[in-house]
Amino acid sequence: MRPTVFILDSLTCLLCAVLLLSAYRRVKSGLLLWTGLCFIGLTLSNGLVFVDLVMLPDVDLYILRLSVGIVSMALMLYGLIWESR
Repeated sequence: MRPTVFILDSLTCLLCAVLLLSAYRRVKSGLLLWTGLCFIGLTLSNGLVFVDLVMLPDVDLYILRLSVGIVSMALMLYGLIWESR
């Protein structure tokens, strides 16, 4: 059951990223770009959760997962600050 939830979580983030980036191509709003990039990072982070906990349970990828999540959220924060000017 857990692997299914991890995969669905990654696919949901990927779908959000695709929708946001396709909207960015049409509208050219910077906030859509930064949010789409954030969701790409969250997709990678959720994929790493699956790899860490299901495929490679003996290898600890916690720091890598956390780093990818922090970088993706920093992209979102940067976009929010940059677009508020």
